[in-house]
Amino acid sequence: MSSKTVLNDNSLKFLEKYLNNSSPTGFEAEGQKIWMEYLKPYVDTFITDTYGTAVGVINPDAPYKVVIEGHSDEISWYVNYITENGLLHVIRNGGSDHMIAPSKRVNIHTKKGIVNGVFGWPAIHTRNKGGKEEQAKLENIFIDVGCTNKEEVEALGAHVGCVVTYPDEFMILNENKFVCRAIDNRIGGFMIAEVARLLHENKKKLPFGLYVTNSVQEEVGLRGAEMITDTIKPNVAIVTDVCHDTTTPMIDKRMEGETHIGKGPVVTYAPAVQNNLREHILDTATKNEIPFQRLASSRVTGTDTDAFAYSNGGVASALISLPLRYMHTTVEMVHRDDVENVIKLIYESLLTIENGEDFSYFK
Repeated sequence: MSSKTVLNDNSLKFLEKYLNNSSPTGFEAEGQKIWMEYLKPYVDTFITDTYGTAVGVINPDAPYKVVIEGHSDEISWYVNYITENGLLHVIRNGGSDHMIAPSKRVNIHTKKGIVNGVFGWPAIHTRNKGGKEEQAKLENIFIDVGCTNKEEVEALGAHVGCVVTYPDEFMILNENKFVCRAIDNRIGGFMIAEVARLLHENKKKLPFGLYVTNSVQEEVGLRGAEMITDTIKPNVAIVTDVCHDTTTPMIDKRMEGETHIGKGPVVTYAPAVQNNLREHILDTATKNEIPFQRLASSRVTGTDTDAFAYSNGGVASALISLPLRYMHTTVEMVHRDDVENVIKLIYESLLTIENGEDFSYFK
């Protein structure tokens, strides 16, 4: 692939539409429809499963199967309790951060449509209790939808079990930083879709079946990947997710490693990462002059890599991550160059997998 930019205007329009759409864990259907519509010209067929994972397949009859995978869900909240004076208390749906909630606007998803609300928070003047300022925690954050009692809330269509998301939308900072909520990890679904587009546009014929997989429910335990790998039964899985940029304040590099936005894809070393597949990816990066970084994960990667690796008697799996700032906030930030280089690295790695190659540990 040439060094020219990977993304085009249509790619960026898709990215913005896809990121701005709400796709909370367990309710990913609308986002999956957007993703499948974009991917449709570049694949031969689709697989979907009971819980909403979507897979675009190229060469579906090939016996050797390679997965490239991201996950489609975003963190959110569930309404858990409505007080008599019309305030809503919540529980997490995924790893939602209670620290960023106060004063945020929210969308409550109901059968009657979106109900707007805010995470209320007492003024700074009133939070000093016995000389100690009250801090935000799961037990004391609450949503105000402008109602005076529980009946008014329910008349709007809001009830226990409604899912709550933030409305913060896509923007570009300083020309090359993409910022939005839910970049973790709809950017993964975007990047694998771009790989499929490039294969199609460059008329590349693969000697294996390629399963472009956008899994659900990663944020609550890798559940979508756990289900779909049983359906596909792949030989190889290349997973993409996000990892932390560790150069901002309050992050200890001794514990988290050193990874930077703008310095390239991050290739992980971990027990779930198959050594020969990882080295294939690193060799590909070097050969094609794609910048990369390295990261070590103790015990588990915490990504869908683990679900694929330990399924079906063992699937050769690897993880290519996109460095990201401010994970699980509404201002998640990545560098355009890294996005393009993850796409390039997956694309070039696929082109050098041979039909029937199994990345055996004993090669």
